[in-house]
Amino acid sequence: MTVIDNVIYVAGKAVAHPQDLDQTFEVMRRTGGMGWIGLYRPTEQELQVVSEQFSLHSLAVEDTLKGHQRPKLDRYEGHLFMVLRPARYLDDVEEVEFGEVHIYAGDDFVVTVRHAESPRLATVRRHLQQSPQLLASGPAAVLYAIIDQVIDEYFPVIDGLQNDIDEIDEQLFQGNLDVSRRIYELSREVIDFQRAVAPLPEVLEQLRRLVRRTGMDRDEAKSLDANLVDVIDHAIRCAERVESFRALLSNALSLSATLASQRATETGLAQNEQMKRISSWAAILFTPSLIGAIYGMNFEIMPELEWSFGYPYALGLMVAAALGLYLVFKKNKWL
Repeated sequence: MTVIDNVIYVAGKAVAHPQDLDQTFEVMRRTGGMGWIGLYRPTEQELQVVSEQFSLHSLAVEDTLKGHQRPKLDRYEGHLFMVLRPARYLDDVEEVEFGEVHIYAGDDFVVTVRHAESPRLATVRRHLQQSPQLLASGPAAVLYAIIDQVIDEYFPVIDGLQNDIDEIDEQLFQGNLDVSRRIYELSREVIDFQRAVAPLPEVLEQLRRLVRRTGMDRDEAKSLDANLVDVIDHAIRCAERVESFRALLSNALSLSATLASQRATETGLAQNEQMKRISSWAAILFTPSLIGAIYGMNFEIMPELEWSFGYPYALGLMVAAALGLYLVFKKNKWL
């Protein structure tokens, strides 16, 4: 069994660390405590064992086995099923890695199933164990703490994406040919991130409504509700930042296309100017060559054979024709 953590809590304090699930269920029955079992990429057979012991709904288990679920909160008879999409920013490759965590929460148990390194549930456990009053609220407190950790881990991702967008802003006007590809790839990451973040405020509101309906102590319910309101505010802030990133990248992609078109136009104009110069000099050089070629035929009727000024006349004609063409091209700004 791929069990990472297995702890029984009574009144917010850890009372046992069972070595296997059979021992876990026996201690839970004996103490009336809450069991929190953490699984990491369990097989179908391993998850089935847990499902049978806690009477998990088959549809929820099927979602866990399939994976690739959207963030949601489903209510089944005897337990809640929550899906979260944690994320972390990989500095070395400047990419966002998305994970998935599934949470089953009943009256006296929490089962977490992770499919990636994030979120750091060990950190969640330590924080909750340092706040036994909050942990005494039961599975609802664990749900809140896990969500809070997931959202806290979103903020470094937001900072990483912001740095990438700032770099793109600088590259846009540097003529970097790869900037459009980078904008597109970053846009895909932002869209995936938005899919992970956008549903959370509604999911948390559902959790608040469910907490209010429980028979939890009034003070505990009030404290937990205040914590949920705070984490909802963080989720809304994340969603707004991600939405702004998507708008910025859309504008950047449009600007990149405009700048690329402008650079292509400028390149075409520059090439056109070069062609004008080349054509002008070709015409200037061609005219004397044509005159020289005609006079070099040496027919008897050619003036240079019987006229002493024939060659000077031919040379002068070449110079005059070349100079005339030069002045014409210069006036038309081809040279």
